[in-house]
Amino acid sequence: MSGPVAPLERWARRLTAGWAALTVLFLVGPLLVVVPLSLTAGSLLLYPLPGLSWRWYEEVLTDPLWSGAMLNTLLIGLPTTLLATVLGTLAAFGLQGLRSRWRPALIGLLLSPLVLPVIVYAVAAFYFFARLGLGGSYAGLILAHTILSTPFVIVTVLATLDGLDASLPRAAAMLGAPPLLAFRRVTLPLILPGVASGAILAFVNSFDELVVTLFLAAPEQRTLPRQLWSGVQESVSPAITAAAVVLMAVSILLMLVTEALRRRAARLAGRLGV
Repeated sequence: MSGPVAPLERWARRLTAGWAALTVLFLVGPLLVVVPLSLTAGSLLLYPLPGLSWRWYEEVLTDPLWSGAMLNTLLIGLPTTLLATVLGTLAAFGLQGLRSRWRPALIGLLLSPLVLPVIVYAVAAFYFFARLGLGGSYAGLILAHTILSTPFVIVTVLATLDGLDASLPRAAAMLGAPPLLAFRRVTLPLILPGVASGAILAFVNSFDELVVTLFLAAPEQRTLPRQLWSGVQESVSPAITAAAVVLMAVSILLMLVTEALRRRAARLAGRLGV
């Protein structure tokens, strides 16, 4: 029986690998098309390229519209990431220790921004923050983005806490470590990949948010997605593709950071015998 089975297994693995490669190509192919267009020496988005040039990257980095949009995106995204990470991590710890029949309903309520249509949230946020006097302000945008981003942190930290050995914090407490010290030296290093992944997802969500920004932002608070949207509407320039490549490069860098943190946590767990 082993003779005929082995070739079938090899063919099954090859078919699976081929299907996975086609799936990846289908998903990544459109993104790869953008990269050469960002290097075109011409002013139109067409193939074949008339030549290669870095002029569009230079425009994205030096033009006041693009550089200002990047700065606004960071001014909103970084505080949003900090708030969402803190609130989401605390909420995950609270949900993890909650023993109540209302726990599923509470989780559903906290994660509702993930399933609520963003246009509905944008309209509600517009009227809510306008009544608070926060319409067209950075504070209003940061709070609105934080509400949308916090569920990503809750999901990732909850998943990490589910795999955490609860005996390790208890052992640290039994050895005399205060709660904060036990959290900082034992719990936090083990859940750091989940926290970091949630923070990265929160940042990317804020970095990419367009609809809420269109409703709440003042004209001078143009973010990078809003600038991309305006560029597509007003004049399709290769600078749009250069900005898209920059966004992809940032995403890849953040994924590499997450993987490095995951490996660090795995090494730490191995030393602790988890």
